[in-house]
Amino acid sequence: DTSWLGWRWCFFIGVPFALAGIVLLQRTLKLPTVRRQVRIDWLGAFLIVAGVCALLIWTSLAGNSFDWASWQTAALVTTGLVLLIAAVFVEQRAAEPIIPLDIFRNRTVTLTTLASFFVGIAMFAGTVFLSQYFQISLGKSPTVAGLMSLPLIGGLLVSSTIAGQIISATGKWKVYLIAGAVVMTAGLGLLSTIDADTHFGLLSVYMAFMGIGVGMLMQNLVLAAQNDVPAHELGAATSVLSFFRSLGGTIGTSVLGAILANRVAAEMTKGLAESGLPAAGGGHGSAVPDMTKLPEPMKQIVEHAYGVATGDLFLIATPFAFLGLLAVLFIKEKPLKTTSGMERLAAEEAAEGAAAATVPAPRSAADDGVQDTTPGGVGLRKD
Repeated sequence: DTSWLGWRWCFFIGVPFALAGIVLLQRTLKLPTVRRQVRIDWLGAFLIVAGVCALLIWTSLAGNSFDWASWQTAALVTTGLVLLIAAVFVEQRAAEPIIPLDIFRNRTVTLTTLASFFVGIAMFAGTVFLSQYFQISLGKSPTVAGLMSLPLIGGLLVSSTIAGQIISATGKWKVYLIAGAVVMTAGLGLLSTIDADTHFGLLSVYMAFMGIGVGMLMQNLVLAAQNDVPAHELGAATSVLSFFRSLGGTIGTSVLGAILANRVAAEMTKGLAESGLPAAGGGHGSAVPDMTKLPEPMKQIVEHAYGVATGDLFLIATPFAFLGLLAVLFIKEKPLKTTSGMERLAAEEAAEGAAAATVPAPRSAADDGVQDTTPGGVGLRKD
């Protein structure tokens, strides 16, 4: 909204906050320094990133730059899968893998990773497409559109804070995962009913529902995984969940964006035909129209098209939230640990040391009950 600044300041304005975060961490976070010989898994990191990027390029461009069923799709999908399969073989043999595959043998980690993937789809779909809906269907400026998303962010903030405090006090966490998944699914279902004429008060309630659900789920999924892995795997478990949540958001945004573009094009073609306006430039493609330059009849058609398409988008996203609920239901609740990661690691290392110190010595013939036939022996058997 400020021509004298430009869009790049959307990023520059975050730099002071990032610097403040660095200063805060340096002054307050005190961790022991452990120096050891490490082996960085360069090949595994390259294969994972390259494979995921190939699939993300496919989901971003398919439906816009080329058809979903095309040779480009076949090439990108094949390349991505081959690279990821190669990454699995490399990770199985790496001394210190980027993603230790053994971690997925843990049922809790596997289920929370799946749930995080679906939470990412819901969270990113809500923030990206609702902002676009506010600007196009409701005719709001980018600044106002950002402020209109506060019910979503507020619900997320309040629910994550309150649920975290209750979990800390009671040690019970699964009920909040289930409740969060149910509320998130309900919120997406309610958002699927919106159109260009939906009142903002009602829309705020729907956004708050989704925010409350995501807030109860997002961080507590990480808590459940951290609670169920050995201390030396805390970093791996946390990063895996964060990675798949971001991956779900990226893939979900790309796929849902392609669906939105096609749905908008269909609605605009229908609206133009009903109004008798020429169909040339009727909105095909994924570019966001500049509403200030559209004549009033066309503006109304575009607003209606984006309103209907956004509602359909959330309807498509709802089953993914339900899949997240199913994943949460199968997580087994275990007592919440009351010690920090460093304390757990010290206890585990002490236990390993004690176990190594109590390894029994090699058994002798006398220990096995064999008669003593050595000179001077008493000739007795051990019962």
